[in-house]
Amino acid sequence: MTKSALIEKMAEKVDGLSKKQTEVIVETIFESVKESLSKGGKVEIRGFGNFRLRARNARKARNPKTGDSVAVPPKKVPYFKVGKELREMVNREN
Repeated sequence: MTKSALIEKMAEKVDGLSKKQTEVIVETIFESVKESLSKGGKVEIRGFGNFRLRARNARKARNPKTGDSVAVPPKKVPYFKVGKELREMVNREN
């Protein structure tokens, strides 16, 4: 599902909200998640999952084109951990 499809689905479900208003809501949610993660925080949505940061250590890698060794610095990467309710829904047999 794309962001525009999500906006359309939400606009259909909620009477009285235009697509433009729904787009503002969706954008606000995504911006809030990005802002929280960029500040080192986490976002917990019960029944859905958690967005957190994971630290990756520095390591040696190889440039596949040249074969040269390259130093990759440490960094933080976003990580999503699925919630129990969503995991059970996805794994439920139909």
